[in-house]
Formats: sequence, C-alpha cells, structure tokens
Amino acid sequence: MDKSYANQSIKCTVTNCANHNATMNYCSLDSITVGTHEANPTVIQCTDCESFVCKDCGK
Repeated sequence: MDKSYANQSIKCTVTNCANHNATMNYCSLDSITVGTHEANPTVIQCTDCESFVCKDCGK
C-alpha cells in the first residue's frame, strides 16, 4: 500500500499506525472503520479506529 497517499477526508495523528501517511497527519486508506468497545458509548474514549495496524509491533 502507498503510505505517501494522504486521504484528506481522514485526519489522523497516530504516527505508530501502519496506515498513517508518512509526511502529513492523514490516513493513507481510502476508508476506515470506527467502532466501540463499550455497550453504550457516551464519550470519545469509547470509540476506536478498527482500521488501526501497529506499525512497529511484532517485529
């Protein structure tokens, strides 16, 4: 996948995500999935980017 692509519709500051654009604070994916780990989410901390892939984990 081309990490130089910056989808300017998806802002992202998670630099340790493998999908993060290499030079700007955007995602390099065409779309993402947002989910929750709570039964009844009420605050931003309850939401998750389910498209997250750890860039340096498991190496």
